[in-house]
Order: sequence, then C-alpha cells, then structure tokens
Amino acid sequence: MDGASVVRAATLGDGVAAIVHAVNPPGYRNWSSLVLPMIDNTLAAARAAGARIVLPGTVYNYDPVQTPVIDENTPQNARTTKGRIRVALERKLAEASPEVSSLILRAGDFFGPGTRASWFAQAMVQPGRPVRKFTSMASGVPHAYAYLPDLAAAFAGLMAIPERLRAYETVQFAGHWDPTGTQMRDAVRRAVAQDVPERAFPWWMMRLAAPFGGFPKETLEIEPAWKHPMRLDNQRLVDLLGVEPHTPLDQAHRRGADRYGLPCPIAEPCPPSPCLTLKDGDTR
Repeated sequence: MDGASVVRAATLGDGVAAIVHAVNPPGYRNWSSLVLPMIDNTLAAARAAGARIVLPGTVYNYDPVQTPVIDENTPQNARTTKGRIRVALERKLAEASPEVSSLILRAGDFFGPGTRASWFAQAMVQPGRPVRKFTSMASGVPHAYAYLPDLAAAFAGLMAIPERLRAYETVQFAGHWDPTGTQMRDAVRRAVAQDVPERAFPWWMMRLAAPFGGFPKETLEIEPAWKHPMRLDNQRLVDLLGVEPHTPLDQAHRRGADRYGLPCPIAEPCPPSPCLTLKDGDTR
C-alpha cells in the first residue's frame, strides 16, 4: 500500500524483468479499499522498472451460472463485489498496455505442499492433522483445481519466453478438472488409505451468519463458483508452451503431503518435482 516503497523495491537494481503481483487483502476483507490501490502501486513500479506484471488470475471475474468454460476471449461478467473488483483490476492492466506489459495466468482452486490460504487446506481437510473427514464444498458438482507446483512451472515457462507473449496476455491453466465432483475426495481417501466420511460444507450456517458480516458474508460470495462448474480452456497455454505441466492427482497428493494435511507415504518415494520441456526442447 506504500507506493513509493513498491517503486523503490522494483528499481533498486538493474534488470528487473517481472513483478509478481500475488497479494490479497489480509483476512479476505476490505477488497473495495485495498485491491485497486495495490495494483496501482504495482503499475507505477512496473513503469519505473520497465518490468512485466505477472498476476495469478481467479475465476471470480465470471458469473458461474453463465460461464461453463473460460478462455482468453470469455466476457467478464462478474456478479459479486469481489468479482467486479477483479474485473476492474484486470481492466487496469489491459489499459496500461503496451506501455506496461502483463501476464495473467488464471487457475482453479489451489492445493499442494505448503498451501495455506486455499479452500482445500482450510475447509476440505484440516492442515497438519490426521484426516478424519473430507468436507465437500459441493458434492457431485464438477470443479477445477490447480496443483501449485504445476502452476508455478507454467508461470516459469511463460516468463521464460517473453518475446512470444502479447503485451496484455491472458492464459488459462486447466489443472485438475474433477468432472464428477468426487475425484478430489476419492484421491484423499486413497492417500490416507481410509474411507474417511464426507461432510457437506455448512453453507446454511454461512447464510445465517452473513447478516453480521465478516467471514460468512465474504464466503457466500464464492458459493456459486462451487455450485456451478467452470472449466478453464488451456489452449493458449498449450500453444505457447507445447504442454501444460501436469502431475497426476494421486502423485500430487503424495508429494509433500504432510505439509497440507495428508500423511507421507511409507513404502513409495515421492515423485520428483515437475519440470517443463518447451517446444524448442529446453527443459526448465
């Protein structure tokens, strides 16, 4: 929120190529007063440094009821307060190009080692604890998830080919598409080797408490994103990289499992970290 400090941090040395804008207001609150000033400060820093802004995108920009598939040309028709703010944020990036270049890589709900601020880690399982139950946000509804090491590999691959990116580039990360709304639950059960019971997330409780504000009110805004499927079309990403980094779901749950609520495997070694082979054969 301190514009001068952000600019100073971006211009302390030479050769700053990218500024990763991966911040949210603390506690999921005060979006209307914090989100846009933060991106304004990043834009000022990018202008001063001649850097590209790199932004993890969300699906909040779209109305889940009317948007079963998202690609770079899908109209942004957000119905919620947070969604409209994200639309305004991305509009600022679009309007700043080509003076300031930017890359938006949009993905579904995060999971993976070290992930804390995600619905998987905070609601679906209890991080750092034995899995006694699996909380379903909307059982039976297809949903998109992003395994963070794969998403990071995609970011790295795109940032390695700046000459191929548009001044304002928006790319979708398909990630793990759960077509039945039950595959994530089943993968957790396999990871813990137990048929842990499934519980429904208490949306009814959020509705009762929402008039008092705070977390319940904020949470209700994203309910439609769980109750209606939104798949991300990764064709532009594949065109640029040749392949989307992808770790099979069971391997993703085994790798670093202890850091997000699942036990480490005993007999089976963890798979290696994901890498990416670009079209020219360069492996990163």
